[in-house]
Amino acid sequence: MAQSALQRCRTSLTRILGVLILVAFTLSKSGWEDKADLLTSILFLAGCILAAVGSMGRLWCSLYISGHKTEKLVTTGPYSITRNPLYFFSLIGAFGVGLASETLVIPAVVLLGFAIYYPRVIKAEEKRLLKIHAEQFDNYVARTPRFFPKWSLLIEPKNYVVHPARFRKDILSALWFIWLIGVLEIIEGIHEAGIVVPIFTLY
Repeated sequence: MAQSALQRCRTSLTRILGVLILVAFTLSKSGWEDKADLLTSILFLAGCILAAVGSMGRLWCSLYISGHKTEKLVTTGPYSITRNPLYFFSLIGAFGVGLASETLVIPAVVLLGFAIYYPRVIKAEEKRLLKIHAEQFDNYVARTPRFFPKWSLLIEPKNYVVHPARFRKDILSALWFIWLIGVLEIIEGIHEAGIVVPIFTLY
């Protein structure tokens, strides 16, 4: 079954949103910096923790899905607790990066963008999987939540076949939340050095 236009441009749109957020951060400063140092510290710490959780979750997903995505319906590991663990952990990681900006506006934009775009992508993918896997996918849907994990359903095999070459490539994409926080810190240093002067304030 051919992928929808939404699915084909998913990665590009996500990258565009990421670039726009970085541009906004570069041209702005946090309105909380001089008013609530404790709040900015809490936001940054929470952002780092969530970015780490998102990255580790994506690595966990990649371990199970790498090399198997087109061969079989993966229903163990993170895919036993939610049908869309990659999207779930991606949201957590992206929200974490938003919080690390030490603003509330940027994480709110992340949530809004996800809420508008990804439910439609998920529904389109489910239609495709139903056509490919039929009754097996129906059974999977009946027992597994669509998005928010139900940890009591976790099933992990003692052994699992992994495709090392593919998993190695997926590691790079799984860690981009951590890299983005590093980029935010570099931009903040550029602000402090006076190389780029923020032109507006975000709260």
